[in-house]
Amino acid sequence: MSDLKLLPDVRRRLEALGQERVLQWWDMLDQDGQPRLLAQLDSIDFDAVGSLLEKLQYESPTEEDSDDKALAAKPPANVVRLPESAVDYARWNRARERGRELLAEGRVGAILVAGGQGSRLGFDHPKGMYPIGPVSGHSLFQIFAEQLLTRSRQCGQSIPYFIMTSDATHDETVSFFQLHNNFGLPADCVTFFRQGNMPAVECVPSDGRTRRILLSDRGTIALSPDGHGGMISALRNAGLLEQMRDRGIEHVYYHQVDNPTATVCDPAFIGFHLQAMSDMSTRVVRKRHPDERMGAVVDLHGHTEIIEYSELTPETSTRTDSDGTPVFWAGSTAIHMFRREFLETIAADPSSLPFHLARKNVPYLDDSGNTLCLDDPDNPNALKFEQFIFDALPRAKSALVLEADRAREFNPVKNRSGDDSPETARQAMLRLGREWLEQSGLPIADDVRIEIGPLYGLSADDVRDRLRNGLSGGLYFES
Repeated sequence: MSDLKLLPDVRRRLEALGQERVLQWWDMLDQDGQPRLLAQLDSIDFDAVGSLLEKLQYESPTEEDSDDKALAAKPPANVVRLPESAVDYARWNRARERGRELLAEGRVGAILVAGGQGSRLGFDHPKGMYPIGPVSGHSLFQIFAEQLLTRSRQCGQSIPYFIMTSDATHDETVSFFQLHNNFGLPADCVTFFRQGNMPAVECVPSDGRTRRILLSDRGTIALSPDGHGGMISALRNAGLLEQMRDRGIEHVYYHQVDNPTATVCDPAFIGFHLQAMSDMSTRVVRKRHPDERMGAVVDLHGHTEIIEYSELTPETSTRTDSDGTPVFWAGSTAIHMFRREFLETIAADPSSLPFHLARKNVPYLDDSGNTLCLDDPDNPNALKFEQFIFDALPRAKSALVLEADRAREFNPVKNRSGDDSPETARQAMLRLGREWLEQSGLPIADDVRIEIGPLYGLSADDVRDRLRNGLSGGLYFES
């Protein structure tokens, strides 16, 4: 097997890190197990792992104290708030028209981050397959794809969709899109790529020096996805940044898979991003309350950054600026616009995005070859490494913050029940459908549930235009 030729090189790299233990069961693996383990090892960024392990030798595995950071933060200055006056609406309309022009020129692509499973929703499949449509039962994937299809038809230009999966979701996601013929999107406009992985290491060094990479069994490294920030290196490794350049894509819209009311490739967002000559733009909403569990966009030491909710104490979360403005009002929706050249700059420097540590309980193989499954939240046995996409913000020479209408554009599906659940997202979709039809002059009986699918329209204006020609496909009623 030619793959086994990699063994000497991989062994040398492991020995240089003091991690040769991961090969201790090598001779016991069969002819399928050996190349599988070798391929897994060959996919690991040993330089990054080595740097992280070296850092852990001298530092406690905790995020640095964030009190100083939170106290130095200010509300974002380069921000466009929701329109209130006639002047504001005119400004938004100009940005919207500029965004449409850029879409029509074929200079915009879209990225969907879809590496997560729906386990928190009790759904044992990729989260994007979750049936979120309140009447149609359509999946998150279908709603996003049909949004992009309608947007492409409106601007007269196909918009490439780059969908990042993980090892856990890739095959099922690709099969789901194939089963549904990409939901109408042209095959050459849908590209799947996998995010990378990082090995889990033990929390406490066994020898006082090096934290060991954990095995989940004799022939498998305990790996976990490297976070949504790993998207940039995944794009680079898959050659997709070059593909974007070849296709003339200069800007990309980024969103995550859990928000069915996200306005994919919103022309206003694109237009403001372009007008500001921004490297990275971020969509925000007003936080419901200071301790809401969402990152806050702020200015810090001359740069725009996102401070995670876990970094804010009850005392710092309620801070106000000198004019009384809450410092942490701007909650991140995880929706961004990137200039492609900015992504290329980040991708060229592996140290651009820091790795964050997460302590987790991870099943692992002990020295006797026994698999241990620990379940002690207070004493996790492993460290995982993740990158966050928002850590690119401080690297941007120009970063724009744009406020979104929360009721319209931010209804994520994160929890099985309560806030940010399928129920709240479905209620939002039903409310929007009713509002758009009523704004168009079509009264709806109180007992009728109505969902407006993306193929019918993406806004109240779209719905008004469609109604002039009579009702047609894309409207879903239930009474």
